[in-house]
Amino acid sequence: MSKKVVIINAGPRKNMNTDTLLQYAKEGVLESNHDVIYYDLYRLEKYTGCISCFSCKKEKLKGSCIVKDGLHQVLQDIKTADGLIIGTPNYFGDVTSAFRALYERLVFPYLTYNAAKPNCNDKRIKVLLLMTSNAQEGYYASLMENYQRVFERFIGDTKVYLCGNTKQVKDYSKLDWEWTYFDIPEKERRHEEVFPKQCLEVKELGRTLLEE
Repeated sequence: MSKKVVIINAGPRKNMNTDTLLQYAKEGVLESNHDVIYYDLYRLEKYTGCISCFSCKKEKLKGSCIVKDGLHQVLQDIKTADGLIIGTPNYFGDVTSAFRALYERLVFPYLTYNAAKPNCNDKRIKVLLLMTSNAQEGYYASLMENYQRVFERFIGDTKVYLCGNTKQVKDYSKLDWEWTYFDIPEKERRHEEVFPKQCLEVKELGRTLLEE
């Protein structure tokens, strides 16, 4: 039976690291004969993070964000999905602002502030969080573990995949000045030799996302 996976690109650049990994994840999901809905957060109509209106704490609205902006349909599709894949590049040691806005709007409505039942989400789904970064893979592991814990608490079983030491631009030779922080030849080598293998690993994670 076909199921549905929502894939969300929380990075702004098409055909770069995050988007490329997510396209491979999409291929994997489709190989498992599941349906995919793909969103680019930076190409949606205007939206914001949580505005703290607390409407989602009312009994008839609990678990739902009432704000009708660019994220509304995304959140609706996640509610009816069986799986969720979100990718983000690392910006200044954290996720992008687009990821953070989605994160607030997705998770906060499920928080009840009730000790007996702190989470009102009764539909658990499988989650895969991807992060790309120009730092090494392990550098932001603890950061993503924090997000993983929250997703596991409120959304469902969550895996994290870190893709580090990525290229930031397609052609370093066209820069106006030399970026001496980085070993550019090593980044080029890694992009040619390692990144394709990581793409295939993410494809496999997409293919097996909904397996028991």
